Amino acid sequence: MLISFHEYQLIFYTWIGIAVAVFFLLLKIAAPYGRHATSKWGPQIANHYGWFFMEFPAFAVMLYVLIKTLSIPSAVVSIMIGFYCLHYINRTFVFPFRLHTRGKKMPVLIMCSGIFFNLCNTFLMGYYFINFANYDLSWFYDPRFIAGTLMFFMGVWINWKADNILIHLRNPDETDYKIPRGWLFNYVSCPNLLGELIEWAGFALLCWNMPALAFFIWSAANLVPRALAHHKWYKNKFADYPAERKIILPKFF
Repeated sequence: MLISFHEYQLIFYTWIGIAVAVFFLLLKIAAPYGRHATSKWGPQIANHYGWFFMEFPAFAVMLYVLIKTLSIPSAVVSIMIGFYCLHYINRTFVFPFRLHTRGKKMPVLIMCSGIFFNLCNTFLMGYYFINFANYDLSWFYDPRFIAGTLMFFMGVWINWKADNILIHLRNPDETDYKIPRGWLFNYVSCPNLLGELIEWAGFALLCWNMPALAFFIWSAANLVPRALAHHKWYKNKFADYPAERKIILPKFF
């Protein structure tokens, strides 16, 4: 059964409302994976596989959407889907298996929450692309698409470079955490999360549609509290942690 645009809007605003609630929840409770991992949240799964199973649904669903939209002659939609898939190809097939986290695990509950988040966001976006998107080739020359694309790839570059620095802080047989130094780490605790925020802000701008905006809002609802939790963790763990570092935005926050 097809959803009308009015019904789609109701789903969109409800989903945004949930994001706001999750934001305030995560300000109080750090999601228990990575450096905040705990065994109190039930059964656990190896980090590598947790990340893979958490991110794969977004890639798989959007790949299905790409196939469905091939019958719609819109190169613009195909490019947008390609940008989205680029992120999840890295998150699904590359990033998890580069991590030096031997023996570390995440709660299955967190993995399932991530799957739910990715399925909901990808469904909203995919349904829009299949049923409501209306872009012609002139969109490629629109300032929003050009600026958004530049922002998207700047965010991808920052995110990937920061991840690479973090991954190489320790050898494969090491499990302890270290203070990252150099590059943007001189200014903020979490340039990897800053990069991802810039990436999805750019995506929302270049798409200029409701689901892309929702995805950015949800990303901020997850990543800003995560950055705050990381910053506090660093300061508590390392007595010599640089006091001048901000949380996620240089000179501001």
